[in-house]
Amino acid sequence: MTDAQDTAADSTLRTTGGAPPDDGGSSATEAPNPDTGPDTGPEPIPLLEPREGIPPVIADADALAEVIAAFAAGSGPVAVDAERASGYRYGQRAYLVQLRREGAGTALIDPVACPDLSGLGEALAGVEWVLHAATQDLPCLREIGMVPTQLFDTELAGRIAGFPRVGLGAMVEGVLGFVLEKGHSAVDWSTRPLPEPWLRYAALDVELLVDLRDALEKELDRQGKLEWAREEFDAIASAPPPEPRKDPWRRTSGMHKVRRRRQLAVVRELWQTRDRIAQRRDVSPGKVLSDAAIVEAALSLPVDAQGLAALNGFGYRMGRRQLEQWQAAVDRAKALTDAQLPQPGQAVTGPPPPRAWADKDPAAAARLSAARAAVSALAEALNMPQENLIAPDTVRRVCWEPPGEVSAESVRAALAGFGARPWQVEQVTPVLVAALSA
Repeated sequence: MTDAQDTAADSTLRTTGGAPPDDGGSSATEAPNPDTGPDTGPEPIPLLEPREGIPPVIADADALAEVIAAFAAGSGPVAVDAERASGYRYGQRAYLVQLRREGAGTALIDPVACPDLSGLGEALAGVEWVLHAATQDLPCLREIGMVPTQLFDTELAGRIAGFPRVGLGAMVEGVLGFVLEKGHSAVDWSTRPLPEPWLRYAALDVELLVDLRDALEKELDRQGKLEWAREEFDAIASAPPPEPRKDPWRRTSGMHKVRRRRQLAVVRELWQTRDRIAQRRDVSPGKVLSDAAIVEAALSLPVDAQGLAALNGFGYRMGRRQLEQWQAAVDRAKALTDAQLPQPGQAVTGPPPPRAWADKDPAAAARLSAARAAVSALAEALNMPQENLIAPDTVRRVCWEPPGEVSAESVRAALAGFGARPWQVEQVTPVLVAALSA
């Protein structure tokens, strides 16, 4: 048993971060004594070094082959994490992959030097992968050939178990009683060579992930939610890669200020020009030109580079050639015919925004109000966020176009059709039937 498991075994669940009680058992945290103040429990222990020290970074084929063999021969789940360079580089590729498994220890792999990790992924086929906030890391892991067949998401487990704080640091402290140093989470992981403090931080991120998984599994089982969590994990593991976002330029921050179609065209041209430059230079688009500057230019429609230079985001430290490049994008948008201009707003495939329901369909608005209140009450009773109990978009769709004949069977079918998992269908159907029938 590891030190972390010893600590976790001292009680049903450490709750520095807090896990709420359920009706079927006592809370792991006793009520505070009004005379002595809240009982914070034992002081958490700083986790300063990996158990076996900082492993060398794997950066060649021979070393990678040894790691693959070691992890294939290991036992139990494998902890997996990835570090990206968000805000520094273009895209969301992985710049470091960390793994830990019983019998294999910890490995730090450089996916720039070893861009194909499909052999490692194949060696771990059928093994449960333990990730924290899996949906954040799975896309960049998929790019390098690592795709789990089964997983355990410690962040999602914490949400379903009712923890108010589900960041990795808060969960490790609250459940296991250890403090993780989180000072390097937002650094530029494309840096080479990676500094030793960053590597220590990266190794510690997977140090206790399996221990955390084991403790959370026990807590979910205690609350009667373990099968629910497993359905959620299976849904994540089996989900196909997301479709490319349509018209990503529409997500430019500040777009709510841009209302005219010609101005929208300027946003589109500037965004696409910026994206091409950022991709070519492999830097974050925000380092090329800010969203605020794009919106400013769209609203002002400058007539020349001199006018553009007077706008916020363009004049400071920007050379003549750069200004002309951005002005050329503005001019291209100005030259478009009316038929070529983008439409104001994206095509809506689902219900309209809820704020418009009262005018468009008062009965649907009443259904939605009743459904939201019922789902909120149920989520509170189950000690979990509403969005984990059932996706808000699913509730809106069922309320906007309810089954022709409202019954438990028809509502179950509607929920399943929108992708709700069986446990969600079972829990939510009774309250939705009541809300739709009111």
